[in-house]
Amino acid sequence: MTKRHGYGVLGALIALVVALCAAIYVTVSADAGTPRGALADSRPHRDPAAAPASAGTWVGAWATAPVGGEPGTETAGLAGHSVRNVVHTSTGGTGARVTLSNLYGQSPLTLTHASIALSTGDGTAAADAETMRRLTFNGSTSVVIPAGGQTVSDPVRVTLPHDTDVLVTTYSPTPSGPVTYHPHARQLSYVASGDRTEDTTGTPYTEQTPYWRYLTALDVLSNEAAGTIVFFGDSITDGITSTVGANHRWPDVLAGRLRGALETGQRLPRYSVVNEGISGNQVLTDGLGIPQALEHTRAGGTPIAENQSGLGRLGRDALSRTNAKVVVVELGINDILRNPRLADPDRIVTGLRTLVRQAHARGLKVVGATLMPFKGHRGFTPAREAVRQQVNAEIRAGGVYDAVVDFDKALRDPYDPRRLRPEYDSGDHLHPSDLGYRTMAETFDLRALQGAGQAEL
Repeated sequence: MTKRHGYGVLGALIALVVALCAAIYVTVSADAGTPRGALADSRPHRDPAAAPASAGTWVGAWATAPVGGEPGTETAGLAGHSVRNVVHTSTGGTGARVTLSNLYGQSPLTLTHASIALSTGDGTAAADAETMRRLTFNGSTSVVIPAGGQTVSDPVRVTLPHDTDVLVTTYSPTPSGPVTYHPHARQLSYVASGDRTEDTTGTPYTEQTPYWRYLTALDVLSNEAAGTIVFFGDSITDGITSTVGANHRWPDVLAGRLRGALETGQRLPRYSVVNEGISGNQVLTDGLGIPQALEHTRAGGTPIAENQSGLGRLGRDALSRTNAKVVVVELGINDILRNPRLADPDRIVTGLRTLVRQAHARGLKVVGATLMPFKGHRGFTPAREAVRQQVNAEIRAGGVYDAVVDFDKALRDPYDPRRLRPEYDSGDHLHPSDLGYRTMAETFDLRALQGAGQAEL
């Protein structure tokens, strides 16, 4: 072999090693069990050059729990309409992917067009044209989601800042039965006739809606966060009485607190925040009845009830969230209020302990909240108050959660501890006001997030 030929072979080997290293680098930028590869720059009219690979960690920037089938959509669904969901990011990233659900659909849901873009931030359906990206699913712009199923889009290259509104739009041309939705969004979203998926003006979106439809998660490829906190609760976590469009739910406020603390150099885990609260949710019992559309059975032979119990939905709504590290549980008051008989405090506590065991089995830390007072609410009785006190005593004793946040102590009226303080009461004597939600977030000790196996700054 000549020297020149030897150099040629050596150069080829070096080039091969470099190529292999680049492939490995791209692969590890995605977390286990998620779409792999470089992020596609799916602008509608993009330069054909391949987008560069992005580094970071996939985390949840926003999420919501599917609650049921939307009334009035049992037959046609939203066929022939574009649905533009408005969601708010808890962390930023350089790539994105979404999860779309047909959990409560009766038939396959066909989506032929989907997009993601930053909102212009003016409270309308208008999108920032430079950020408009077409979403694909296994490389195709169309996807069929089976009844009871969900799908995750391919990652797309787009910069999404934290604390920003994002528009996720879908178009379905054919009837699909009940629309899977989250009814108490506390955020206005939009609907347009026809395929207006990539419209940036917002003008065709003449219908407003207080619901989130189909969309259940927005993940980002982030350098800001290295894990996700899942807030798992009822209407108090859902933020049912918070100001619409203001992002004043207590998990929203806590996300800002954590980000601010990290910016000042505090040694805390870098976590994003997602909210999996459902109004009326209970630890032990599903919502009332099963919708007609779900009289047929799902996989495993069991129909899925609307407003599934905390025990029933924990795996789907919390443990399976992207890079989940901590679950914050605020549940139990509806088990007391909605029980036609007097609730058994031991059963509620046992249910909460079961939630914790399930989370521990997946390596997650669980922070739990005491149940807040509700005297003055139409469901209040002294007997129910006694049950609340017994549940809280067990929680405070330390035998339920890994760490406890005492919302009862923080928000109760010092002159009548069975009531919320007037300034923290939304007026229904059960749900907090915006100030009450802020106080909940400020009461939360951020150090409770430590110890979940996540490296600290």
